[in-house]
Amino acid sequence: MAKKKLYFIIHKPFKVLSQFSNEGDNIGLGEVYKDLPKDVYPVGRLDLDSEGLLILTNDKALNNKLLNPNHGHKRTYWVEVDGKPDRKAIQLLEEGVEINVSGKKHRTKPAKIKIVTPDIPERNPPVNYQKHPERTWLQISLTEGKNRQVRRMTAKVGHPTLRLLRVAIEDLRLEPLMSGEITQISEKVVYKRLNLL
Repeated sequence: MAKKKLYFIIHKPFKVLSQFSNEGDNIGLGEVYKDLPKDVYPVGRLDLDSEGLLILTNDKALNNKLLNPNHGHKRTYWVEVDGKPDRKAIQLLEEGVEINVSGKKHRTKPAKIKIVTPDIPERNPPVNYQKHPERTWLQISLTEGKNRQVRRMTAKVGHPTLRLLRVAIEDLRLEPLMSGEITQISEKVVYKRLNLL
């Protein structure tokens, strides 16, 4: 008998690993989401310092489809950066910049960037506003997901990332989940919103 496919979306909190086990002083998802079935695992990952949308499932086919670089699924982030990027900096991000990934040079694919003003709660602990008095929120949509790519991109144009939330993968959105919340969704909904049907 085939096991039931399960799908959850979570709002991964700041300073929580994208794995169930703890590592060193860092807590894993198992500390936050205690009652999940043993066979579900995260699809992809978010850095320790990043927050937002993460899919948990026991569907290995979904994992392959979503993480295969040939498919290029759109990922959308809200990114609070230091300073106020000018038109040139935004244009560079949109056209692609050269970043270093695992010791190799990589030119990022074209991205969609816009300035936004998201209405979201402060993270815990908050960004150091005294150290960074001028900040700008950008919405960045990418079709690739190299290690710490968004952070490397914004740093490259002189505006380091202060806070980063993944708010969507294709049409699967984080809202209305608050930090640490979880919801279960159906196979049909997850595949439709990820444009995999």
